[in-house]
Amino acid sequence: MFTGIVEETGQIKYLSLAGSSGEIGIRAKKVLESTKIGDSIAVNGICLTVTALRPDGFTADVMAETVRRSSLKASGAGDLVNLERAMAADGRFGGHIVSGHIDGTGRIQSVRREENAVWITIETPQEILRLIVEKGSICIDGISLTVAAVSEGAFQVSVIPHTGEETTLLGKSPGDIVNLENDVVGKYVEKLLGFGQKEENASARNHKSGGITMQFLEENGI
Repeated sequence: MFTGIVEETGQIKYLSLAGSSGEIGIRAKKVLESTKIGDSIAVNGICLTVTALRPDGFTADVMAETVRRSSLKASGAGDLVNLERAMAADGRFGGHIVSGHIDGTGRIQSVRREENAVWITIETPQEILRLIVEKGSICIDGISLTVAAVSEGAFQVSVIPHTGEETTLLGKSPGDIVNLENDVVGKYVEKLLGFGQKEENASARNHKSGGITMQFLEENGI
């Protein structure tokens, strides 16, 4: 588990893909401290397992599902990335619960400065946007941020100077792709509500029909 508090920015040394899977090499420094092979490091919000350690970085395997869901397919050598080690059991919870499992991507629509903050508008598909709520949490390229506003087809965050200085976000431009992970609490709530609605609808149909039917049994996996 991660918290969305970026520890350092690293750099992609190489991204070697055969089809949609392969290996990535990351140049890093701080996140190497106390890290062992098999540990998890979030790279732009993507949870990757360290397969090799070197004095100037680490390597990790990349699955096809990771490439499909994330911005890795548009990444390459030299790109800067946000890095965070998995949270230690005695660590401070500074952001929000981040799993490192990317739900999808968004596209930066606009970047606007307002005094000491920068407003970033990101457009994203409805399946991701429906779980984004104003003043809720969102993870963008591994950064825990508070949603400032939500509109049809897009949402906005306001980035403070410290976040801008410590991450790659303000180096992005309109049109750039970012990784998005919805708040895991919202995802579980949606799932549970969906199951509840399904059971309620099935019960209503059963009551209306006056008994248990073959359709009711099939719909409930019996």
